[in-house]
Amino acid sequence: MALAEWIVAGEPTMDLWPVDIRRFARFNGNDTWLHDRVKETLGLHYAMPWPNRELDSARPFRRSPLYALLRDEGACFGSKMGWERPNFFAPSLEEARIDYAFGQQNWLPWSGEEHRACREGVALFDMTSFSKFLIKGRDSEAVLQRIVANDVAVPVGTAVYTGMLNERGGYESDFTLTRLADDQYLLVTGSAQTTRDFDTLDKRIPHDSRCMLVDVTSQYAVLAVMGPRARDLLMSVSKADWSNEGFAFAQSREVDIGYATVRATRISYVGELGWELYVPVEFAVGVYETLHAAGKRFGLKNAGYYALESLRIEKGYRAWGRELSPDTHPFEAGLAFACKLDKDMPFIGRDSLVRLRDEPLQRRLVVFTADGASDRMLWGGEAILRDGKAVGFVSSAAFGHTLGCPVAMGYVKRDDGTPLDQAWLTGGRYQIDVAGDLLPATLHLKAPYDPASARIKS
Repeated sequence: MALAEWIVAGEPTMDLWPVDIRRFARFNGNDTWLHDRVKETLGLHYAMPWPNRELDSARPFRRSPLYALLRDEGACFGSKMGWERPNFFAPSLEEARIDYAFGQQNWLPWSGEEHRACREGVALFDMTSFSKFLIKGRDSEAVLQRIVANDVAVPVGTAVYTGMLNERGGYESDFTLTRLADDQYLLVTGSAQTTRDFDTLDKRIPHDSRCMLVDVTSQYAVLAVMGPRARDLLMSVSKADWSNEGFAFAQSREVDIGYATVRATRISYVGELGWELYVPVEFAVGVYETLHAAGKRFGLKNAGYYALESLRIEKGYRAWGRELSPDTHPFEAGLAFACKLDKDMPFIGRDSLVRLRDEPLQRRLVVFTADGASDRMLWGGEAILRDGKAVGFVSSAAFGHTLGCPVAMGYVKRDDGTPLDQAWLTGGRYQIDVAGDLLPATLHLKAPYDPASARIKS
């Protein structure tokens, strides 16, 4: 039925990501890799589905230029789209492992130190696994204006967050577009979405347009310098103007760090002051060494993706595949600000958004804190109860080290199917069901951490 509807409509009419062939890339067809991996995946079919379960076979596979350095620093790696990515950093190489459990796992204190370093000092994340596409040609702006929801007619050196929608107004993806020149943009999207997003973009670019799409993922390493002391660190290694006045939020430019010329973009997925540094791969090790040598005086700490996850959930930042999907639209996700509905400019999904704008919300994304449950853990998928009745499920969860309790995101809707209103949202008693234990939870309509986003613009 789903395939038939896809053929008739020209696009999937529901979220089919779990069975989408675009979950994979060409390198996943490597015979040797398949030989080693298939034996493990089949054997795990009925195994215990531990949270954070990582596959062990056919690894390491894709490696960042920093892989060996980070391994020697105690990184415990996870795998995403074949990339080896640091999940956390252990005190010793022997402890760089996950002891699986449904409660708090062994890495939580170490990840907590990384989390706090980012909130209070400065942390360095290796985000090389980002998917990176170059969109170039004199028709690039016009083509992108039709493909994405936000306005990309911005000055050179500006980054724009946007969704890429389907005709129903749901999210096919979300990403940032940085204008590098009048006829050139850099698109940065999630690690797992390389094949999916490239395919969607390629199909949406008119064949007769002067617009070319190039996958440059493997050409650049990405080092994210994040935290209130990020500016101090970068000023110590570069002559560029890193001040708030000289380098505002969402601005991007080339700067020199050590022997390398890199692209620095002031943007954040953790809710703190910071820059993402896009470094040609052959210069990545040198830039990392320069940052770490200078970073000692600022308390610079390596940080992994578990810390990144807890930081972004405290800040209420959405993730595609969790809070955003082809069945989710910007109004219920709280992202209408990133849609150019105030301009008479057609884009894919606009007609549906205009209709949805005038309709009452049936569900809404909110954030919960399990205050007082500092010894518990949420993983995602747990039921959300309001006055004893199920009204939704947790989409993302982590332990919020700044808040001192588990933090969760999820969509809620009325159990009687009527539209939402603020009185209903804020008037109930909420709980989260953790294996039969009902944890009291506080609902937040805005992020519980820095809801005004003052820190990222400081």
